[in-house]
Amino acid sequence: MFVDRVNLKLVAGKGGNGVVAWHRARYIPKGGPSGGNGGKGGSITLQADAQVFSLEWYRNRRILKAQDGGAGGSNNCQGKNGTDLVLKVPCGTLVKNLASGEVLHDLTEDGQTWTICKGGRGGRGNDSFKTPTNRAPNFCTEGTEGEETEVELELKLIADVGLVGFPNAGKSTIIHVLANVKVKIAPYPFTTLRPNIGFLRRPDQSRIYIADIPGIIEGAHRNRGLGIEFLRHIERTRLLLFVLDASGIDGRNPTDDYRVLQAELKAYNPALLKLPFLVVLNKIDAEDAKENCRAFKNAFKKIKRSLIIEVSALCGTGMDALEEAISAHLHEAARPA
Repeated sequence: MFVDRVNLKLVAGKGGNGVVAWHRARYIPKGGPSGGNGGKGGSITLQADAQVFSLEWYRNRRILKAQDGGAGGSNNCQGKNGTDLVLKVPCGTLVKNLASGEVLHDLTEDGQTWTICKGGRGGRGNDSFKTPTNRAPNFCTEGTEGEETEVELELKLIADVGLVGFPNAGKSTIIHVLANVKVKIAPYPFTTLRPNIGFLRRPDQSRIYIADIPGIIEGAHRNRGLGIEFLRHIERTRLLLFVLDASGIDGRNPTDDYRVLQAELKAYNPALLKLPFLVVLNKIDAEDAKENCRAFKNAFKKIKRSLIIEVSALCGTGMDALEEAISAHLHEAARPA
């Protein structure tokens, strides 16, 4: 199950209490105070890990607590420090305050860490209070409570290329061919139920990460279909691929589909329309595809012809040209903040 948003209550460990103790030894009638300090409570740290792909581990966990510090002991023994709790999250995880929605931190790079809750301080034993004028203090202090907070973790996949299109437009086939990702492919809508991510390996051994989200339909910004729920996963891409079905199946055509996709992205986040993009006219092996492609180019004359790629992902036609176009446009495209 792909989980990309969870609410958690995080509680750092409480510091251990100090103790009142007296040194007892033969031939030392007045051994004096010997109560040790308590150990500090464990802190909670979030760590971005490139090997973690969703927030599924947190799905049925609502309260996470670090270990408390141990109490001090006699003979000036220090209490054991509580073990820190390290929570691994996928790269691209936003940490938000649950009450206000304020973004507290953004974990984007592999290995990046952030301590969100600090453990409490350990209490002081009576030995730490002795002075020349007070040689036998008979008191100690308790450890302090650890910090706690309620947060929302929201995952936004970090990819170079994001695929956007109607259901059954061929997005899954395209990512399968380009990135060799094993995804469900079938000739009916909504075969993609969760985001998929894969990478295209270039001749110089560099990687281009590609994200595929469920298909978007008209009215998606009003919670129709599945695509609007996962649009956050293309907000950080450097290049959008509008995948359009040029076959004309079910009376649809790429011209109308493109207008609908533009309107839905604008309703969700207008900044998405400012990203660099390519238009992929897929299924050109169909009977009516040439006419539909011609009509699309006539309707959108402002789109440069170099930005329109005609392919048949199922047959492999035009996929090399698409790969080269993606590489060329990524050189000039910066990643959104």
